[in-house]
Amino acid sequence: MSAHNEHAAHGGHGDHHDDHDDGAPHATVKGYLTGFILSVILTAIPFWIVMGNVFDKSSTTAFVILAFAAVQMIVHMIYFLHMNAKSEHGWTMLALIFTVVVVVITLSGSLWVMYHMNHNMMPGLMNETHKMP
Repeated sequence: MSAHNEHAAHGGHGDHHDDHDDGAPHATVKGYLTGFILSVILTAIPFWIVMGNVFDKSSTTAFVILAFAAVQMIVHMIYFLHMNAKSEHGWTMLALIFTVVVVVITLSGSLWVMYHMNHNMMPGLMNETHKMP
């Protein structure tokens, strides 16, 4: 019996994966609709917050919008990118965590450097510009 006939006798190409769940999420219309509705809501609320001038302080508005953005990124990763702790034996989630850590370190370090450069650069020059007529 040839290898091709033996393979066909055992059920074809895709049958060996049918009884084995690899942990990868499966896309469904319900999942996509849920993700879409959540994305619309998570976009509409910050839009309303800005347009309605809900908070007095702009820093509070910015913090709330960033929180909604973080939640929306999680919704996109779960419902559209189908990432979870089981897919690809957890490597996608580990790669995501590593990426988030690197981005947080880079952004916080950049903000720290820019704040201190703005605060410490040429303090005498700032006083001279105010004295000029």
